[in-house]
This record gives sequence, C-alpha cells and structure tokens, in this order.
Amino acid sequence: MSRVQLALNVSDLEEAISFYSKLFATTPAKVRPGYANFAIADPPLKLVLIEDAQQTPGTLNHLGVEVETTEQVGAAQARLAGEGLATAVEEQTACCYAVQDKVWVDGPGGEPWEVYTVLSDTEHPDGQLRSPEPSGVACCATRPDLAIAGPSSSCC
Repeated sequence: MSRVQLALNVSDLEEAISFYSKLFATTPAKVRPGYANFAIADPPLKLVLIEDAQQTPGTLNHLGVEVETTEQVGAAQARLAGEGLATAVEEQTACCYAVQDKVWVDGPGGEPWEVYTVLSDTEHPDGQLRSPEPSGVACCATRPDLAIAGPSSSCC
C-alpha cells in the first residue's frame, strides 16, 4: 500500500494533534517532542505535524509518498531520473524519528517531494527536523543536492 504524505508546520503540537485526531477520527501513530504523525486509513494519508514557532502555522513543510519497500524507492528514483528530473537518494538515513530509504525531487514551484520507506523507528537529536525552505534543507539536516542520479550520505 502506498499513501501520500503531507507534512505541516504547526505552532502548537497538542492543539494540532487534538484537531487532526477529531478531523480524521484517529489518534497519532507516533508522538515525540515537537513531532507527531498519523497513519490515516481513509483516506490513505500519512499526516506529519512538525512544531516550529518560527514558521507560519499550517504552512507546507514537505510532501511525500510512503511506499512499502526499498525496491519501490529505487524504482521511483529510476523512473524520475529517466524522466529527466533531478533526484537525490538517501539510504539508511535517520529522519523524522525513523530510519528510511528515500529519493527527493522538487516540484515546479520548488516544493520538496520524497518517495520513502520506513525501515525502523529511531530517535534523533532535537532540532533536526526539516526546515520549510524547499531549496536547502530537508527533514533532518541539509538535504542532498539534487542531481540526475547518484546516492548521497547526508541525512534526509
């Protein structure tokens, strides 16, 4: 099963959790300091909330497509690169309280998209969540430069 991911900046995590729990009639799948995510079945959605008092509440942090396997991430990277889109690959990266394999691509407006799979849960240092600026930083730290192909060792 694949599902779309929407990551939003919020100013008050508890208030956002309360609202989205009611909106989607479910509780968060994961809550950590400054971070929560919902694995919503209907509609199939991974909703990520990132608390950041410096950002405008409700603004886009990043978008994604969660897939089941590393092979699906690799297939997405090959397809995107084959279409001439610049991609950045990350393997075994700790991001958003999970170890993930992923590929990044920017939309025409600079909006960052990731196709990713979660390999396991993890903890990572505070302050390592993605900045809302699509051109420079990603979920955990500096997003790798987008290239036509090739893996990167940086986080998110």
